[in-house]
Amino acid sequence: MKHVNKKKIVLISLLVALPVATGLGTYFITHAIERKKADEEKYELGVRLFETHYYDRCNLFNEENKNIKDIDVAFLGDSLTEGYDVKTFYPSLTVVNRGINGDTTLGLEKRLQVSAYDANPKVISMLIGANNFDTMLDNYETIVSKLKENLPQTKVILCSLTSMTGDWAKNNAKARQNNVEIEKIAAKYGYVYADLYNALLDPKTKELKQEYSVDGGHLTKDGYTVITNSLTPLITDLLQ
Repeated sequence: MKHVNKKKIVLISLLVALPVATGLGTYFITHAIERKKADEEKYELGVRLFETHYYDRCNLFNEENKNIKDIDVAFLGDSLTEGYDVKTFYPSLTVVNRGINGDTTLGLEKRLQVSAYDANPKVISMLIGANNFDTMLDNYETIVSKLKENLPQTKVILCSLTSMTGDWAKNNAKARQNNVEIEKIAAKYGYVYADLYNALLDPKTKELKQEYSVDGGHLTKDGYTVITNSLTPLITDLLQ
């Protein structure tokens, strides 16, 4: 039987009891509750800001649908798409940007009417899923099947998730797994698959090239140039 150090036990007991006895215990508990409340309020504020931006963008899409006719390409997606200056990169085409910062596959499915159906574009380029890696495949194919049903004449490009670097690089393995499924879905529905993951990849680091990224995930102008170079021949072929 091991020797029990009674002095050590007494000391630990005093250290545990001291904060409570001196009022520090109440302080720590109160501080923890206040911090949790602050975190919850911050989260709720973020949700409200996203919802406001989401509906503002959808209202913008609705106005565009009324005023822009004969759309060549509609780009659907999240922040990677919203940050893509498609009118500059595709000056000879009539294009609309239907990206919403922070959006997920669930959010995109809910807004397909205003983002895609009402626009009735000749081509759709869809890049979505980076904000819900673990659940994106739950309804990704549902989105694709709805596009097929509601826009049977529209050609569709399903873009792979992009590679990432820095703190975001931890998502690369999951992105590669999901890209395999995206490619399968593209083949199943007769759509085109665009491999943006490898187009942006640094062969040395096996991550997104540093010069293509502003924070490890979002893209620089050079990154968008790579995407444009990848998509342009596909779009040109589909518009013929």
